[in-house]
Amino acid sequence: MITGTGCWCVTLLLLLQRADSERFEVLGPTRAIVAVAGDDIILPCYIKPNISVEDMRVDWFRVNLPDTQSNRVHLYQDGRDKYHDQIHSYRGRTSLFKEELKKGNTSLKLTRVQGTDDGHYKCLVESKTHYDDATIQVYVRAIGSKPEVSIEGQKEGGMALLCVTKGWFPEPELEWLDSEGVTLSAGPSETDRDYEGFYVVKLKTIIKETDINRFTCRLRQRQQHEGIKMETEFHIPSELILVHTETWKVALPVIVSLVIVLVVISAFIVWWRKNVSKAEHSQELEQVKDEVRLELKKNLITRKLKILADQLDLVNMKGCPELETIRKHAVDVTLDPDTAHPRLILSEDRKQVRYGDIKQNLPDNPKRFDIVPYVLGKEGFSSGRFYYEVQVEGKNGWTLGVARESINRKKYIYLKPENGCWTVWLRYEEYKAFTDPSVVLSLREKPQKVGVFVDYEKGQVSFYNVEARSHIYSFTGYTFTEKLYPLFYSGATGTSAPQVITPVGVTD
Repeated sequence: MITGTGCWCVTLLLLLQRADSERFEVLGPTRAIVAVAGDDIILPCYIKPNISVEDMRVDWFRVNLPDTQSNRVHLYQDGRDKYHDQIHSYRGRTSLFKEELKKGNTSLKLTRVQGTDDGHYKCLVESKTHYDDATIQVYVRAIGSKPEVSIEGQKEGGMALLCVTKGWFPEPELEWLDSEGVTLSAGPSETDRDYEGFYVVKLKTIIKETDINRFTCRLRQRQQHEGIKMETEFHIPSELILVHTETWKVALPVIVSLVIVLVVISAFIVWWRKNVSKAEHSQELEQVKDEVRLELKKNLITRKLKILADQLDLVNMKGCPELETIRKHAVDVTLDPDTAHPRLILSEDRKQVRYGDIKQNLPDNPKRFDIVPYVLGKEGFSSGRFYYEVQVEGKNGWTLGVARESINRKKYIYLKPENGCWTVWLRYEEYKAFTDPSVVLSLREKPQKVGVFVDYEKGQVSFYNVEARSHIYSFTGYTFTEKLYPLFYSGATGTSAPQVITPVGVTD
């Protein structure tokens, strides 16, 4: 027979045994996780002993984030996932291994790694009587674009060059070098981050004419084990520097002459005021002054417009063929859903495409783009001429052009002719033609509808501003050996407005 005191002892022993049975240790990796941007990774975390955590709380969160935002990455509680206060950038990208919870495995799968994922994570596991956590360090590595060089124009007695690189993590360093490898003076670099947290870095320098006129923009990124170095060499023809210099040589005498005229007229006005009654001629004098100011202003504006026009013509030197003749080669283009990236949403008539917020569960096939949100046209062309038009109104980012049939669809590629792509794009309020290096396009009007023309036999791909009836850019002198397909990029940059393949109305 058990007495009251004995009963209490048994109860206490049972409680102590139960509490001890629920004690566990949370273990994570002993080394940091290095993740490549765009890949899927697993953050290992498990408890010891390997008891079930199906009825426990598993909380993944970021460490050292600003207090103004939520720090939750993923929460499992009461037998289900909860997303009410999850960090926005992690939505749709985190999951636990539900079948492994009964074995004490609380590892987190993180898909499509981006720059903002870099940092410290905590894996917290909590039962009714005990809790423990482990800290995990994640390093994100992203290799961005090769430095792109463009001319900014005449500044401070020289010519300004701009070097831009995008899509890096961590932040790279840029420097300018002359033909002998000596570092050129430059201002501080401009650094920004895109919507996925990757770095965009710009660096300007002012150069003057040399014997070679060859300059290099060098990129360095120092990583944990080994660094990355890329260089883009840029040669400026002496004629181009001369044009910029001569423009100001011509403008300066005109401005000096106008100033002299103004001084003479002012002296005349002073003499007039001394010899003629001010009350009688004040109105005439003011009229003369107004006419002089107006004439001076007109001359200065005309001169500035001429300078700007000359600079624009340097960039867009190729003539524009008769657009109406080209439009007679119009073909019916539709989008191929079998090639569309899972983030892209196509209209039922296959004439419109836009970027969606959720990645669709689509069957994988060799034709589908997996990394970048591209889609190809359904129809391919291996001879003759063809032309189509695409409405881009309302979009702050787009890419249009053609790609050969064998384009790699399973990894990130640079859209340049060497990789089988002939394209132009709008991104970060800048128009470019994807050559190597890229060419910055100075367009007088923002295209709302872009025409794409291909002459297969001549090896030519041309782009036009349809509404302005103007030429944008032409790739020439290439040899095509495969079918060419219309290519469309409709990424998350800018608004949700779609790209629309529009019918071509040809006029005689």
